[in-house]
Amino acid sequence: MRRLSSTFTSGLPGLGFLLLRLIAGITLLVHCVRLHNDVSLLVITPHVIAAVGGLLLLLGLWTSAAGAIVVITVVWMIVSHGLDPWVSVLLIGIGAALALLGPGAWSVDARLYGWKRIEIRRPDR
Repeated sequence: MRRLSSTFTSGLPGLGFLLLRLIAGITLLVHCVRLHNDVSLLVITPHVIAAVGGLLLLLGLWTSAAGAIVVITVVWMIVSHGLDPWVSVLLIGIGAALALLGPGAWSVDARLYGWKRIEIRRPDR
């Protein structure tokens, strides 16, 4: 995972990554939960996958993979369901950016895979 997200940016850029993840995750969850009366398996499948990707982005867990999942499923929903193009373009752009840039310092990925500090104490003689 360190190769996918070589740095976990902190400070104001890290706050920007957190804001991007929150916007994308909440938008995907709200967008995918609002299903119409047509609830066939073909309609529900991309919505469930996109909602899981949104939840992963919201948490900052496996962010690179979640961003790629979001991009693929939103394109799938555009082609098969004819979604609103502007919201879809926004979600595709944010998902691709997060997949390429990483989650930032305030994420589960940073806690699990971030740089660790190891302190070696001298033994008392």
